[in-house]
Amino acid sequence: MAETNLQRVCNVSDLETNWGEVALIGDHQYAVFLVKDGSVFVTDHKDPASEALVMARGIVGEKDGKHTVTAPLYKEVYDLETGECLSDKDFTLPVYETSVEDGVVYMTATA
Repeated sequence: MAETNLQRVCNVSDLETNWGEVALIGDHQYAVFLVKDGSVFVTDHKDPASEALVMARGIVGEKDGKHTVTAPLYKEVYDLETGECLSDKDFTLPVYETSVEDGVVYMTATA
């Protein structure tokens, strides 16, 4: 069975609404997004299509009521909650369970 562990990511005050930031935890880069309703999402920073470390530079938006990020290189649109690619079913963006406690963003990583 996979072990889960809670990782501190950043303070919510470090984030700008509808903008991505990069968090380096260990040797892995994550993209962190604060959306306009106050929800926080954490995904891989690596773009599944190009394999470039660029997802935090994507365009944050909404599609069909879902919070999304559009990859900056090839413009795939990903659901920030599920990682499903809404524009090309060949790709999935890894996403991580997040929580906010006392103004601090945490993510659950599976080892």
